[in-house]
Amino acid sequence: MGTTPRKPRRLPLWQLALLGFVRAIQGLIAYPLQRMWRSPDPIDAYGLNHLTSVAGDALLAISLADSIFFHVPVADSRLRVALFLGLTVLPLALAGPLIVPILDRAGPRRSVTFAAAAGRSLLALFLAPQLDSNLLFPVVLLMLVLSKVHGLVKNGLTMAYASREEGLMRANARLGRIAVAGAIGAAPVGFLALRAFGGAGPIEAAALVYGTSALCTLRLPHPGKLADPSRSRRDVATRGRIPQLALPATGAIGIRAAGGFLLFLMAFALRDAEVAPWVFALIAGAGITGTFLADIVAPNLRTHTREEAVVIASVCSAGIGALVAAELFRVPLLAIYALTAGAASEFARLAFASLMQRHAPEGALGRVFVRYEVLFQGAWVAGAFVPVLLPISFRQGMVVLTVFYGTLAGTYVWRVRTRRRALRPRADRADGADGAEGPDGPDGPDPQPGGPPSAAPA
Repeated sequence: MGTTPRKPRRLPLWQLALLGFVRAIQGLIAYPLQRMWRSPDPIDAYGLNHLTSVAGDALLAISLADSIFFHVPVADSRLRVALFLGLTVLPLALAGPLIVPILDRAGPRRSVTFAAAAGRSLLALFLAPQLDSNLLFPVVLLMLVLSKVHGLVKNGLTMAYASREEGLMRANARLGRIAVAGAIGAAPVGFLALRAFGGAGPIEAAALVYGTSALCTLRLPHPGKLADPSRSRRDVATRGRIPQLALPATGAIGIRAAGGFLLFLMAFALRDAEVAPWVFALIAGAGITGTFLADIVAPNLRTHTREEAVVIASVCSAGIGALVAAELFRVPLLAIYALTAGAASEFARLAFASLMQRHAPEGALGRVFVRYEVLFQGAWVAGAFVPVLLPISFRQGMVVLTVFYGTLAGTYVWRVRTRRRALRPRADRADGADGAEGPDGPDGPDPQPGGPPSAAPA
């Protein structure tokens, strides 16, 4: 007698959801990490180090946000945030003099990266039980110093590891995507650790992640030596100023200041409105998503649009979004604007980072990187201080931000046109001279080697 085939058992909905989640984790995290681990490309090996470093910083930020911002009254939180902003400027003042000679001479960049990760791991272990003590801010300051050291050395290692085929823009964008992935991957771990173990939980997890980052440094190949550092140092001012970067730096500094202003304006506006914590997470996630989208789109832009058009478009889109958000204080609109502002800031960052790495001579990398990092960090802190210290409403702040964006865009366009007018007569004179000279120049054929130079025409 034949048997009736059994119907396949249907999985419950929760099992299907769990299976889909596991598959998504494999596709988004596990498989890319395996590819990077096995890849012979040096930028992939460094990407693992950068990913874990950013993930550790994200875990630290989650714990500090809970300790400094959310669980204290608004007046006290403003004071503590202002103190923390002041601390963010000191790391560059302390780390800059140490990093300049290392980068200028192409010193032990891998060793410095290892020390920055291992130092943060040890400091995180020490900080975890000290969140309510007076040691909080000094230890956080030391961790910020090491984080800045990692960021400064990152510019030099990106230049060393980026291939000619990929280029600096694509290499920076790839590391940007890796950083976003590290922050997104660390966020749920940090929130779960915060719920389960309090403020010490994310910091203890950060200690483990920083230790992993230090181990990833051991796999980095040697970044190589400088081409001719003694000659290239003469092309840069003593304080690291490069004339070709003056105009792009104006736009990048303005966007960085606006980013600091917007972040804390929205944070205190939402805090005053007594919104649920998930709203903060939604808006922060929207900003991170905008950063990720910019990292995907930026490498595909045409080369001649990467400087002026990218900065102008970033400023204008952020200004239009600020004007709309000033009239409609709604969570969905704020999330859309956070996405737009995150993308605009990342576009400008990528454009300037690529230009800086391209124009910075190898013998003066330290001076150049530290100079512009100090300017950017100072601009971000200056913008953030305004909504933290002044009793400004959200609508007033967005109007101020709209005017600032408009002024920045107008100034940038005016300087671009002024520079083009100044360069045009030189190009016309050069073209005219080439046409008049002919193939052998205005005075006939070139003199023989070693002979006297031709006389100037009367």
